Amino acid sequence: MTAIDDKWAQIQWIGPPFDAGAGSHEGPNPDGRGSSRDFVNGSIYWSQETGAHEVHGDIRIKYAQRGGSGGFLGYPATDELGCPDGAGRFNHFQGGSVYWTLQTGAHEVHGAIRDLWASMGWENSFLGYPTTDEIGTGNSRSSRCSSAATSAGPPRRAPWRTTAPPSTDRRGGATWAGSRDLTSSSWPRARSQNRWT
Repeated sequence: MTAIDDKWAQIQWIGPPFDAGAGSHEGPNPDGRGSSRDFVNGSIYWSQETGAHEVHGDIRIKYAQRGGSGGFLGYPATDELGCPDGAGRFNHFQGGSVYWTLQTGAHEVHGAIRDLWASMGWENSFLGYPTTDEIGTGNSRSSRCSSAATSAGPPRRAPWRTTAPPSTDRRGGATWAGSRDLTSSSWPRARSQNRWT
């Protein structure tokens, strides 16, 4: 039995292997760092660094759109989990996270933007959930979030209206840009340890 078989035994709701009866089993991924297998209701990925974790639903679709295990997100570091507020769900990956709610859909957040959002309290911060994937180019990137700033927050400015690169805080990564946006520079990014299992 493999680690993927062991995980499947723990989460029978994922259903039978998609390839059941076809003579195919889990296979190595093209990156050579791990393996995966598709099931009727999700997929299980394994790597030496992360172990075996499941990904399903809209988070699975977003993960695939971002390149799956061969993309910048890398391998799953958690199974899909519920958010403390009861409204959302998430998977953490080696290179970021994908968050989902019924209202916002699934969106990835990574790097300095993810680190800042984590330091602010994730979805429990006044920013709420991501409503866009990280967008932009070069040293000007942003993610839009669901909740507006409160009067206790920094001064507001119109989102998406700046042409200058964002400022950075003392941590050298990302800043809150006003309204519902988080921005980052292309400075080196340190991974946050909050909420990682």
